[in-house]
Amino acid sequence: MKSIGLIGGLTYVSTIEYYRYLNELANEKLGGTETVQIILYSVNFGEIKVLTEAGEWGKISDIICKVAQTIERAGASCLLIGANTMHKIADEVQAAIKIPVIHIAEAVAKAILKNGLRKVGLIGTRYTMQLEFYTDHLAKHGIETIIPDQEDIEYINYTIYNEFSKNIFTAEAKTNYLNIISKLKERGAEGIIGGCTEISILIKQSDCDILIFDTAKIHSEAGVEYVTGS
Repeated sequence: MKSIGLIGGLTYVSTIEYYRYLNELANEKLGGTETVQIILYSVNFGEIKVLTEAGEWGKISDIICKVAQTIERAGASCLLIGANTMHKIADEVQAAIKIPVIHIAEAVAKAILKNGLRKVGLIGTRYTMQLEFYTDHLAKHGIETIIPDQEDIEYINYTIYNEFSKNIFTAEAKTNYLNIISKLKERGAEGIIGGCTEISILIKQSDCDILIFDTAKIHSEAGVEYVTGS
């Protein structure tokens, strides 16, 4: 079987979700006790967080590209970058390696279109919501994106970096996120992208009356499809 390369540690919390999803989804496809071969390189999130907040995308790119090259040399047939925000540098990473980088926004766009939606709300880090690398990618598929107001953007960003990254998920945060989702729905969102891979730990589909796109799962599905050929 081909191996999936995974850049993890962005955060360790979501990396656990990726590992679980990749193996569960592979087992569903392959049956028996089959799972998937994963080449995982886990980076230091503390270092990445500091550079992200400083806007040092060039330094982040240097780190992630070197990691991607290490994973490629180890024999991976494709690469998943285990975070929505880090797809800000996906093009640079792809230029540094020969194996395909499976882009999370591309996989999410396909899932949105498969469900017949054209207007969605996006919640994630402020970089994912406000820098255009993610929304532009969706727009290429004819998908309109709505983001929260500035106060909610700052709240979401704070909880991701200071709570979710440390595996802290509170009832208060869940209530606040559901209120934010409700406001996006009122503005016309037909579905909600959990544009941070930890959000699906806090907010489940059963919590909402609007379709929630679990980006870690969708991204993992794309990786499994690539290596299994189905």
